[in-house]
Amino acid sequence: MSLSTVDYRPRDVEHGVLYRVIDEHLDAFLDAATHHADGSCLPKFVEQEFRDFLTCGVLRLGFARLRCSDCAFERLVPFSCKGRGFCPSCGGRRMTEYAARLVDGVLPRVPVRQWVLSLPHRLRYLLAWDHALSRAVLAVYVRVLLGFQRRRARRHGISDGRSGCVTVIQRFGGGLNLNVHFHTLVLDGVFIEGAGAPLRFRPLPPPTDKEIGIVLAMIDTRVRRLLQRRGFDTSGADLPQRDPVAEESPALAGISSASIQGRIALGRRAGARVWRVGEEPDAPWVLLGGPRHAHIAGFDLHANVAVPAADRARLEQLCRYLLRPAVAQDRLRLMGDGRVLLTLKTAWADGTRHLMFEPLEFLEKLAAITPRPRINLVLYHGVLAPHAHWRALVVAYGAARAEVPVPASLSANARDDATATMKLRHWAWANLMRRAFGIDVLACLRCGGRLRLIAIIDDAKVIDEILASAGRSAEYVDRAPPFTVSVDTNRAAAIDA
Repeated sequence: MSLSTVDYRPRDVEHGVLYRVIDEHLDAFLDAATHHADGSCLPKFVEQEFRDFLTCGVLRLGFARLRCSDCAFERLVPFSCKGRGFCPSCGGRRMTEYAARLVDGVLPRVPVRQWVLSLPHRLRYLLAWDHALSRAVLAVYVRVLLGFQRRRARRHGISDGRSGCVTVIQRFGGGLNLNVHFHTLVLDGVFIEGAGAPLRFRPLPPPTDKEIGIVLAMIDTRVRRLLQRRGFDTSGADLPQRDPVAEESPALAGISSASIQGRIALGRRAGARVWRVGEEPDAPWVLLGGPRHAHIAGFDLHANVAVPAADRARLEQLCRYLLRPAVAQDRLRLMGDGRVLLTLKTAWADGTRHLMFEPLEFLEKLAAITPRPRINLVLYHGVLAPHAHWRALVVAYGAARAEVPVPASLSANARDDATATMKLRHWAWANLMRRAFGIDVLACLRCGGRLRLIAIIDDAKVIDEILASAGRSAEYVDRAPPFTVSVDTNRAAAIDA
């Protein structure tokens, strides 16, 4: 792919809608959450996620200094917050890096099918807090899927076939609501090993609608059995009676419950529905089954998206979809009265195209989708499991010797060598920009030379001196903030016109 050397500029985070709302209203939100929970604060990791975000991409808090070795042109790259909750920039980097890792080093050159399992509301609420229970439910779901693959293989005369999968635990829905669900990429067939023969892959035909229903019924039965073993009463309307979330964090429990139900937990509109713009109250709600789609008692299973073995670009696009960040900056607008307008990617069944939040309502939605620290949201099973006996053979299956990914961690001081053969764990910023956007950010715009890392600057006095001498105001700050819009909520659907 030819690389572009467009005038890349770091994002102007301090003028973004997300930054401005959090910076202005965070303290009020934390106080409101504590008051709502009778003095119980939000968990420390939630507050820390917000505060770390306010440091992300801000030059005055530190940066990497790059300089062209030929003409001394310089570029300053600000530090990131490494947030996992709602930071669009860090989430986008993580999305690109994980997707590249999956396509280049994990998923073999075989057909892949996406299975998506959505859960009943009460179960989403429990799994959002209890990661151990989330992994237990995921294990039940994956065992059903891999068992289904083995049984289908036996029906086609394959006696000892084994499959594998990678699952991304997503915590959010399109409306910024808390929605824990599983996106699973399953190898659309099985691997077999003959006596003295190399490992082979045998594809299987697509599952039928009836088979999808049978698989979902098995998942429903086994998950309920798991919950009963864990002490939850599932006999009445699948609502367990225990509430471990409220026991540990009453403030987060109220916010999470409201987010799952599409309601507000804090402020003057507590208990009310999220404002919907474009909604038609009389529009009929239709549950569309569609091909390879089943719904049982709150559980929903969809398996109609498949990628052929040769289409690696489409597979990477699918991986990015699974790993995408919860918030996209270009879908947020700040209203003239201070409210936040979120544009939905696709209209809902009732005609809703936008959601509108008061600032505190918006922050409570972000708090609800923030994951606990030190939990893994990407998990591998079957022949792709970390210690699977065949894993090394499986991940290399179908790859020609010449197909080697761009090195995972080229520093800014390294030459831009796309043919390097070293495979490292982490991708460098420049390589991710190349992979995602086709931009060569290490190309000097003045002379075409190469930018090299010369220093990491985190001393406040030095930062001020460098920014002053570099004329920061002209290059990084003197850009107008995003324009604001004023929308009449009675006719707000007209914003799309």
